Amino acid sequence: MAHAVVIGAGIGGLTAALALTGKGWSVTVLERAASIEPVGAGLAVAPNALRALDVIGVGDEVRKLSAIQGRSGIRMPDGRWLSRTTAEDATARYGDPIVLLARSSLVGILAERLPPGALRVNTRAESADPATGRVTLAASDAGAAETIEADLVVAADGIRSRTRAALFPRHPAPVYAGVTSWRAIVPLAAVTGASETWGAGRLFGVMPLAGGQVYCYATAPVPAGLRAADEREELLRLFGRWHDPIPALLAAADPEAVLRNDVHCLDTPLPAFHAGRVALLGDAAHPMTPNLGQGACQAMEDAVVLAGLVARHGADPAAGLAAYSRERLARTTPIVRRSRAIGRLTRWRNPLAVALRDGAMRAAGRFGPNVAMRQFDPVFDWRP
Repeated sequence: MAHAVVIGAGIGGLTAALALTGKGWSVTVLERAASIEPVGAGLAVAPNALRALDVIGVGDEVRKLSAIQGRSGIRMPDGRWLSRTTAEDATARYGDPIVLLARSSLVGILAERLPPGALRVNTRAESADPATGRVTLAASDAGAAETIEADLVVAADGIRSRTRAALFPRHPAPVYAGVTSWRAIVPLAAVTGASETWGAGRLFGVMPLAGGQVYCYATAPVPAGLRAADEREELLRLFGRWHDPIPALLAAADPEAVLRNDVHCLDTPLPAFHAGRVALLGDAAHPMTPNLGQGACQAMEDAVVLAGLVARHGADPAAGLAAYSRERLARTTPIVRRSRAIGRLTRWRNPLAVALRDGAMRAAGRFGPNVAMRQFDPVFDWRP
């Protein structure tokens, strides 16, 4: 039986492990952390990613445990709507709405389906040899470094991927996108309807989850590396006078639960998503800004496409990995660029530019939800 080593037990790595298991591979998943409790808060799973999850047999469970993004759209800080859509509009167009759940819920669903003994936590991959597939683990207190032989190595080790840096040492690293982000899950049962509010350089998103919780996220343009003594107070300073329910959400937030991270992305696409027996996946391959909500969704796509192509080219794994690189580079490169472009729009602070931006969105919204939805066709219409 062919053996794959997956480096990283995030959403992309776990999806890849299950997709490869479904194709008859034995899988070892290496996670450097002591557990797989994910860093993050909420997650929007778009129709394209739901189809990827259907491939590994968990799509229906995710739908069942999620909240549906019902009425949604883009608003101004005073609460006026610039554009609006509904879950029914998305379902009619794509066959599924966008569903919302805690990132930890999706990770739990995926991890529960790993074969017994497949997951090794507290285990760091030091290197992966693309020529042989040999993965060297970091030495532990208990003894010398260990090696694992693999027919395929899937590097899902995130935006600061050591594997990517080793495979493509001269390639530009991810760059700061000009904004920092905050995320939190807040208990506030009265909130209904998702929205994203665009101000002058600042953005605040509201996504109701199941169980009376709300996923909140925000971005603002500041120099990289800044941190506040109290991040909730910083959010109140930036957004506390915006429309309801934003002030109430911030008031109900646990200051200790507010996460802050600078946003980075890879402006120059890699020449390939593989080298030898090693494939890159998710943020290790194509880190993007969060403005399309496609970071995790594209990782899930990567995973099922990779498993399908290496299975199809079973006698020639090199051909399968080459096909994976070609297909996923063509798919993800325009999505990365489009997300980056939308991120730049949200950073506009000049009053005239902001007024023109908002006016254009309001004018497009007058033509109905199909105009707003149509721009997502190239992203959401993907099928495995």
